[in-house]
Amino acid sequence: MKNRQFHRKYVRLIFFLYLLIVIKVIIFKYPLEQLRAIAATWEKGVILEGLDTANFTLFKTIRMYIDYSYKLNSFENLVGNVVVFIPFGFLLPYVLKHGRNFLVMLINAFLFVLGIEVFQLFSAFGAFDVDDIFLNCFGAVLGYIAYLIYEALKKSYYGKKRRV
Repeated sequence: MKNRQFHRKYVRLIFFLYLLIVIKVIIFKYPLEQLRAIAATWEKGVILEGLDTANFTLFKTIRMYIDYSYKLNSFENLVGNVVVFIPFGFLLPYVLKHGRNFLVMLINAFLFVLGIEVFQLFSAFGAFDVDDIFLNCFGAVLGYIAYLIYEALKKSYYGKKRRV
């Protein structure tokens, strides 16, 4: 029992550190001095600019990346948006008891990503893109599938081990 509690605390710590890294990589990706300059010059007009540059059309950015893949670093952007959220879908079921439920995991991933995107919309630390929400949530779903596969393999392995 103590081993399981230690394991749970360890996984929670890893998940917390993962969330901090995601926030650092997505929101605070610029050098500290540049972040300070952005924050110092922020004004209400930034919100209007954010609304002007925001993408609210699903698949618009994805389509652009595919159409101009020879010019842009589109593969890295598309795959990166998916891969960065695979750990979310894999770890959340270990962190939250209800996180084992697919819908609960998906809602948590959606809310976390939406929070990041809304922050980017109202700040000058990035741009709101509905395609990012889609790709990030898709990554969380892939992570959840990996969690299910891992648990099935673990159950199969330990089930066979006990029968011997």
